[in-house]
Formats: sequence, C-alpha cells, structure tokens
Amino acid sequence: STWGEIQLMVVMAAAATADSLWEDRDVRFDISSQQMKMRPGEVLIDCLEPIEDTKGNNGEKGRLLVTNLRIIWHSVVLPRVNLSVGYNCFVNTTTRTANSKLRGQTEALYILTKCNNTRFEFIFTNVIPGSPRLFASVISVHRAYETSKMYRELKLRSALIQNKQLRLLPKEQVYNKINGVWNLSSDQGNLGTFFITNVRVVWHANMNDSFNVSIPYLQIRSIKIRDSKFGLALVIESSQATGGYVLGFKIDPVEKLEEIAKEINSLHKVFSVSPIFGVDYEMEEKPQQLEDLTVEQIEEDVEIEANEPTDAFVAYFADGNKQQDREPVFSEELGLAIEKLKDGFTLQGLWEVMG
Repeated sequence: STWGEIQLMVVMAAAATADSLWEDRDVRFDISSQQMKMRPGEVLIDCLEPIEDTKGNNGEKGRLLVTNLRIIWHSVVLPRVNLSVGYNCFVNTTTRTANSKLRGQTEALYILTKCNNTRFEFIFTNVIPGSPRLFASVISVHRAYETSKMYRELKLRSALIQNKQLRLLPKEQVYNKINGVWNLSSDQGNLGTFFITNVRVVWHANMNDSFNVSIPYLQIRSIKIRDSKFGLALVIESSQATGGYVLGFKIDPVEKLEEIAKEINSLHKVFSVSPIFGVDYEMEEKPQQLEDLTVEQIEEDVEIEANEPTDAFVAYFADGNKQQDREPVFSEELGLAIEKLKDGFTLQGLWEVMG
C-alpha cells in the first residue's frame, strides 16, 4: 500500500471510532439488543437485580447493568423495554424517598440528567430491602468516570507537565518523546516537545509548560501529512464532539515527520481495537458475563409502525424549572379544574401516554 492509501484507511477507522461513541454521551430508550451489548473497551462492573425503574415502569422488576460508560436498565419480562443512560449526561445523583409499587415508601436512587438540552429524571429502587449496593455502585462508578476525563477529552492548557516530564495517568506508558516539534497554531509557530503514549498525544511549549495540548486517541478523527505555509506538517483533526480542532505540527526532517506520523497511526489503530476509557473501578463480587445475563428478545406477532413517534421518554421528563404548582384552569373535557398544562402538552396526549 502507498502512504496515501494507509492514511485513508487510518482516517476512516479513526473517524468511525471518534464520532460513533455514544454510550457515555447519550440517553436512549428502548434500544436494540445490539446497542445493549458492550462496545470495545466497555466493561460490565456490576449487575443489580431486581431493580425497579420507579419513574417509567413502576411495579415492574428489572435488571440494572453498571458499566464503565453507562447504566442500562431493562425489564426482566420484556427486555425490549429498556433505557441506556451515559455518565456524561449525569447532572446530579441523590438518594430520596420514592413511592414504589413493589416496595411502597422506600429510599431510591434519583439521577438527574441532561442530554441535547433536555432534562430527564430517573428513579431506581432496589426491590430487596436494606441493600445499599445500588447507591454504592452507581455513585462510585460515576465518580470514577468524572475523575478520569483526561483519557477521553481533549484538554488545552492543563497541568500536564512536571519538571519537563509528562504527568502520567494510571495505566499510561510513554512510547516516545520528541524534541524540536513546532506547534503551528500561531503565525511564527511555537517550539516544543511531543510525548506519544498508549492513550494520547501531548505537546507542550519548551518556554512555557502551561502552553500545551493533550489529544486522546479516543478523540482523534484523522492523522495526515499535509502541506502548509511552513512546509509539510503533521495534521491531527479531533472529533466533532470536541469541537473539530485541526492541530498542525512541524517536524524536521521529512523522514522523521513520516516516521512519527506512522507511529501515532499505529498506536491509534491498536487503541481503537481495545480503547482504554480510564474508568477504573472493581466490585469485590464479580458480576456474571453480560452474555449470561442477556435475555433473548422474543419476536412478538405485533406490527410496529416505523414512522410512529415513540413516547417512551415522556415519563422521564424532569420539570426542572417548576418552583410551584401552575395556576388551576377549568377543563371542558373533564368538567373540573386541573393544573394548567405545560406548553406543548395536551390532555389527549397525556391520556395516550398513560394508556
């Protein structure tokens, strides 16, 4: 293969990895059995059963899977009734009293989330009395996710360097350190140093350690050698999720530039096969393998309209701005006073959701 063909293959693989990761960044309802499976690098940390989805499926026993990227709840009887909530969407986790059909008044786990400017609230209740494991698992794993963002997010001007050496993350190894690398973000360029590791590429200015950038392989969309006003340069493009940065670096001579580009491409390819997300948390009691837990989704003799909008998510809307009850209004349909509906909601629509 020519260098151009190799570049194209790597660009396609990188784009697929960087822009297809949704598990930790999205809230999804009634996902397919394929989407419930662990993606490469995703690990099942805990499995809790029986757990009730008190807000959306009150009275129904389910199973809660806690991975290093998200939580998945599904009904035991009907696994196609499920939800997937990525940790990056979490806003707040608390324990409060909830009214469960299976347990009555009991302590439950409340999770407030935000996804695409929409707030959802989830309430999970452990059907077994006196078990704190539900709270411990979800809250602890989410904390581990929050404290390991350097593995997954592009960072500018962070505390990366100490005594001219890279401050290593757990499980991180430096494979190469290259001096004399120019960052082409300004008109005159800045001379600095590259660190190439098993999880990211880091550059910092030699004159100012705090002028730096950390680019995780997880967020690299493409790695190319392109012509620039400074001559041939290594160009790294980040994923759309990080803002689609285009970062240029000048390395002389050209042979060294090509060698470094190949090394980064090679390490990125290895990483893409088995990504390291950095969420390190182990339960004392090992959960079963996901394959053993997954219930086969039985094909039912029911025709589903493909274009029909699903209302599965409506039950989970969080009325975040509501400080007090809305004013009462007279309902012609019901013949009595009701709380004024929120904009965009109709009485008929609410009856359909309940039905």
